[in-house]
Amino acid sequence: METLFLSCLVGGILFAIISVLLGDWISASLDGALDFLSVEGYSLFRPTVIASWVTIFGGAGLLLHEYTELGNIVVLILTFLIASALALGLYFAYIRPMERSENSVGFSIRELEGLIGEVLVPIPAQGFGEVLIQVGAARSNYIASSFYGTDIPSEAKIIVVDVDASEGVLFVSKFDI
Repeated sequence: METLFLSCLVGGILFAIISVLLGDWISASLDGALDFLSVEGYSLFRPTVIASWVTIFGGAGLLLHEYTELGNIVVLILTFLIASALALGLYFAYIRPMERSENSVGFSIRELEGLIGEVLVPIPAQGFGEVLIQVGAARSNYIASSFYGTDIPSEAKIIVVDVDASEGVLFVSKFDI
């Protein structure tokens, strides 16, 4: 029994170390040959969850075997339950919320209202020019028209007052501090 638990503990620890230090390199060099290990649809059976279950199984088994007077069958059952409970806890407390979080640099043109930018191409009173707006870490150019019908010179600071999303035009006003 002790050999089983020790093997699970050491194997889980080695898996964690190798995946952290060499995971990207191994994945790139094998060119996706191990993608079959990821079970699609059931993220509860991801390699991370399974490896944590194996590691917890080994550690809990060693502790129960060494420090209790329980029989082997009882130790196996308790170890299985402990590993399952902690792996489920890891999944629901950490992995699942991380899967549902979104990291996106995308935005809607409607979100530009209220942002401050700079005029690149002068905006005539009755026409279009070009402005530079920073959204997050990205800077993008947009077609702009004067909201109040006044000329706005190049390099002037502007604020986006309204957006015509269908035409992709920003209506801007000179921003005086």
